[in-house]
Amino acid sequence: MTTQDSSALRYPKGWFALTTVYSFTGLAILASIIFSLLLFLSIDDNPLMKWLFGGLAIIFELGKFYVWYEYGECKARRDLGGAFWSLLFYSVLAAISIGGSIGGINSATNTILSQQAHHERELARFDEQIASIERQIQLNEEAARKYIEMARISSGVSGLQQANTKLRLQQDELRQERDAKPVNEQSSMLGLMSSLADGVGMSISQVQFLLVCFLSVLLDVFGAFFVSLIGEENRFRRMWLWQQAREQAASAATPPEASRPEPEPAVVAQVRSVLESGELKCSKRSVALALSLSLEEVDRVFQHLLAQGVLGQGSNRHYHLRTESD
Repeated sequence: MTTQDSSALRYPKGWFALTTVYSFTGLAILASIIFSLLLFLSIDDNPLMKWLFGGLAIIFELGKFYVWYEYGECKARRDLGGAFWSLLFYSVLAAISIGGSIGGINSATNTILSQQAHHERELARFDEQIASIERQIQLNEEAARKYIEMARISSGVSGLQQANTKLRLQQDELRQERDAKPVNEQSSMLGLMSSLADGVGMSISQVQFLLVCFLSVLLDVFGAFFVSLIGEENRFRRMWLWQQAREQAASAATPPEASRPEPEPAVVAQVRSVLESGELKCSKRSVALALSLSLEEVDRVFQHLLAQGVLGQGSNRHYHLRTESD
């Protein structure tokens, strides 16, 4: 075997690769189950119905990935009928799962958007109160100017000035309360949706729907890929172990040449003598009958003489006495 062939030879994956594959597969399945549960549990508020719909979501998710694994097994066995029905069943379950994931992820993004909207409404409420006080102050100042024009400074202006002072203090308190509220940091998801909306010229709700659909499909494809990887590795491991067992059985059934017992020197000399003298042909059966030897012993002697160069063996595996011209 050449160096290129040996480097291309595949072996079963090690513990690190298998641990990584199984971990990613488990996380993908768990995430898909959680998102489906978010949708199915919101169908009915009855605790019994929640248990039923939650169990249904888990059955759909686990069944979906098992059917995909079975599709790989049928495809490897060239069972086209089984592969077709498995793929059809998987498509139905995947559609349900993707719908559940869309509902779950959409619920999470809606929560982010609602939190952002609530924070903006609170700030807008403070701004409106401050603007309302500012309008009252402007009205009081307008009234004060009229009192000045009517030369009634002592009776009206001082009261309006005191009212404006209180209003400005109240305005300052509202500003401090507004500024003291914690800054609502924009989440990465909201920032991504805002950037995409500005880039493609869509509304945030449209971008949200497309992004949720993409993430849901990606989650299913991710899980299906790793399930396929596990199935392929299991099939390869079974084939590899079967080949290893067959090679070990073959090597155990055929003893190595070194374990064969050496023929007795006297028997070797006797057989070599009769062959070189031409008394017998180079036939194991003829030598065994003439010298009253077993075929196994004659075979060992012939192999010994073949190794010494006394005998030769043609393409038809018949033995012959070697000459100097050989």
